[in-house]
Amino acid sequence: MVCAACFFSLAQANAQDSRVAIFDSQRVMRESAPAKAAEAKIEQEFSKRGKELQDLTAKIKVLAEKLDKDTPVLSESDRIKRQRELTDLDQDIKRKQRVFNEDLNQRKNEEIAALVDRAVKAVKKIAEAEKYDIVLQDAVYSHPRVDITDKVLKELSK
Repeated sequence: MVCAACFFSLAQANAQDSRVAIFDSQRVMRESAPAKAAEAKIEQEFSKRGKELQDLTAKIKVLAEKLDKDTPVLSESDRIKRQRELTDLDQDIKRKQRVFNEDLNQRKNEEIAALVDRAVKAVKKIAEAEKYDIVLQDAVYSHPRVDITDKVLKELSK
């Protein structure tokens, strides 16, 4: 019993000497300069393909409306041929959209991984410089005096 009390006292004394900090990783992902740069880079990379998909979608809509309008005057074989063309075009658009989304998600994941790596290095640098014993990520609540998110953002902007 005495041993347990000594251990508890020792743990309390060590905890009082410990320096703890918190950082908000979601805020870093939203507000940091590298996150904004990555977002702009991805937007630039994928804007042309996104525009092409929008144009194809608009084209199929126009063709579908034209088919609906022309159906009464078309022969059965012409109507079937146009419907098949629309179906093929729709499937092509869906395939391109799926590939686009997969590529976009992969690039976002790559950029997020690079940002996480930079953020971890920034946190370690700050922790070592300011002699923190532990840095926690995304606490439910933290007092502003232990929040180093602004310091992490500043370090990432260098």
